[in-house]
Amino acid sequence: MKTRITEMLGIQHPIFLSGMSWISVPEMVAAVSNAGGLGILATGPLSKEQTRESIHQIRRLTDKPFGANASLLFPGAVDSAKILLEEKVPVINFALGKGDWIVREAHQYGGKVMATVVNARHAKRAQDYGCDAVIATGNEAAAHGESVTTFCLIPSLVDALNIPVVAAGGIADGRGLAAAIALGADGVAMGTRIMTTKESPLHQNYKDLSRKMDTTDTIYSRRIDGLWCRVLKTDAAERMRRRGLNLPAAFFNSQEIAKMLHLPFIKLFFGVMLSGWKTARQLAFLANAFKAFRLATEAGDLKEGVLPVGQCTGLIHDEPTVKELFDRMVQEAEAIEKKMANIFG
Repeated sequence: MKTRITEMLGIQHPIFLSGMSWISVPEMVAAVSNAGGLGILATGPLSKEQTRESIHQIRRLTDKPFGANASLLFPGAVDSAKILLEEKVPVINFALGKGDWIVREAHQYGGKVMATVVNARHAKRAQDYGCDAVIATGNEAAAHGESVTTFCLIPSLVDALNIPVVAAGGIADGRGLAAAIALGADGVAMGTRIMTTKESPLHQNYKDLSRKMDTTDTIYSRRIDGLWCRVLKTDAAERMRRRGLNLPAAFFNSQEIAKMLHLPFIKLFFGVMLSGWKTARQLAFLANAFKAFRLATEAGDLKEGVLPVGQCTGLIHDEPTVKELFDRMVQEAEAIEKKMANIFG
């Protein structure tokens, strides 16, 4: 398949790995890139040193194009983004902040930059300061899609922009790939579907659980991590939604985050306090959510873990390799193209 995205990035398939904390690790990134897509490293849970080493590890595992993300709201994200620029990462994907400075510096070495957006206003702003493409996250997606569904969001952005649009949210097979292309997208990004592959480091407990769930078995709430967030419907997720913000827990969990990111806790604590109540409250939510997400992804804790997943969890029934998944998706999409040609021919 050839689209503006495959031509721009030099990849075989217009399929991205979404940058998911504790899942989009170097081995996973390389598996996706080696299968012809674009792997995107998640830097959210990484220190500066870990970010740099992860990039080096990816380069040892693949000679294909790859990317890395930076969620600019998170502690340490700006420092990690600077490492991505120093290492001349081919594709940088940023979210939850203004990345004009990333665009300027990446373009100096020929890198490409993509903003993750949820509406036309943010997408136009990203285009205005030079982003090469946007990843548009629909409501169906895991984690941080907002109110507009993929089916409406993609054509609205295609109409508003000149740069390529990559569709994220609700895509798990060749039908979703073909539908996204029909809506005007130049590619797709998948998280939930790729989480349940042989190469994925997601704990087997949650791979198995995800395959048992239906499209209705998710929770969409602002009481998980403070943003609109979609997660797998479990008892732990229901408790988290009912409880809302737990400030005492956030204080202790933020200490773990500081240790994880190799940041002095006192510096992190006072930086958060000085950021204002709205930002401090948001970061407190994130501190608690990070712990729950990590318990699910790494430890497979079915009692306390909470896993971000999209509604397409109900479309997942097997655990193929990444290459098997991509080859199957492309074959399905090509079959749909032929079927549609017969219908409209």
